[in-house]
Amino acid sequence: MAITLTDAAADRISSFLENRGKGVGLRLGVKTHGCSGMAYVIEFADEIDETDTVFEDHGLKIIIDPKSLVYLDGTEMDFAKEGLSEGFKFNNPNESGACGCGESFTV
Repeated sequence: MAITLTDAAADRISSFLENRGKGVGLRLGVKTHGCSGMAYVIEFADEIDETDTVFEDHGLKIIIDPKSLVYLDGTEMDFAKEGLSEGFKFNNPNESGACGCGESFTV
């Protein structure tokens, strides 16, 4: 499987990396958080660890640590603007539920 990006997500990530001026890609992971148990974590990556898995889509590197990969494999990352809100959305086939506020998920 893989981590994929929509065109909107790729454009937004490219813009962030360009404005930042450095970095090898975007690190995507999960952490224990919220009422459903897990939350997505997005950070700039300045290096790739030897245990990381790297997916490339739209010419961008998405870097995943081994513990997060099991929860994220197959995920499509999107970026959407809805009214005054904007942010990344995750279409994750591993999710079995999410909290009502959308801040956390469970597998």
